[in-house]
Amino acid sequence: MRVGTAREAARDWVARNGPGLPGFAGAYFSGSTVGLAADAVLSPYADVDLVVVLDTPLPPPKPGKFPHAGALLEVTYEPWAALASADTVLGDYHLAPPLARTDTLIADPDGRLAALVAEVARGFARPEHVLRRCAQAAGRVRNGLAALPAEAPLPQQVTAWLFPSGVTTHVLLVAALRNPTIRLRYPAVRDVLVPGPHEELYEDLLGALGCAHLDRARVAGHLAVLTETFDATSGVPVRTPFPYAADLRPDARPVAVDGSADLVARGLHREAVFWIVATLARCHTVLAADAPALQRGLLPGFREVLADLGLSRYADLRARGERTAAELLPRVEEAAAGIVRDGRAGPGALREV
Repeated sequence: MRVGTAREAARDWVARNGPGLPGFAGAYFSGSTVGLAADAVLSPYADVDLVVVLDTPLPPPKPGKFPHAGALLEVTYEPWAALASADTVLGDYHLAPPLARTDTLIADPDGRLAALVAEVARGFARPEHVLRRCAQAAGRVRNGLAALPAEAPLPQQVTAWLFPSGVTTHVLLVAALRNPTIRLRYPAVRDVLVPGPHEELYEDLLGALGCAHLDRARVAGHLAVLTETFDATSGVPVRTPFPYAADLRPDARPVAVDGSADLVARGLHREAVFWIVATLARCHTVLAADAPALQRGLLPGFREVLADLGLSRYADLRARGERTAAELLPRVEEAAAGIVRDGRAGPGALREV
């Protein structure tokens, strides 16, 4: 499918459903398709992210991933209050990239989004705003790793450690004016750092996850664990509400499983580990709540994956997180400041439009 065709599917969904939502104030594209040409081929492992803006104090839960008109969409609701100030958007590393481009707008019934985009585009690449966004990402690393829940079940502890650890990549992607992508954050930051003066830092980013030493065969084994676990979880009727439940439905398998398999096949096996572990932890959180007997049979495989990363219990996660915050993150921040200072955004940067 071409990117333009997938975008038309998203526009069709917004046209059909947006006006009926309370406080509908517009919609725009975000995520990995931002900046891609309409005639580019959309990866079979990608969805189309779009944000629906609602002028209401409490938007409903996001619909998540679902198929529409042949495309896999992921819809998120954003309150207008989060976008009301261009200065606020310019300091937010997830909001700013798509709102710095006019070609991301899907619907703008009263023109407010277009006015916001014009202002954000003017300031997006200014060093003072880029550094603000880097600092925001670094703060998420520190705050997240300082708040690991000691009393939570292991899968939730893993999630609480994994995502802020992975935000170290976002600090660098933001500095380089790259899309702070979620699933593909490690391949993306590799493109920023390798080759270059910070190649050693890239290896340390992988080391903080515990996967720098893993070979392709070992990660392929972990992928097999994920495949079995995901397929079992996607067949479970989910009764407990989880914000990522839609990511574990059968329709999401191309992103959750096949996309990781593609990375392994292309020799980016270490880069695949982040999403393999993220999806495994989410699966086990859902299974523990809604299918505990099924989870017990799958838990040894999950523990084996974690053991390969040097993680068996809360103390391991805590110690790894403390090292990341105290030793790795300052080096990441220093490298990011250098990228901003030297203007080394490079090819693929999300520049002003």
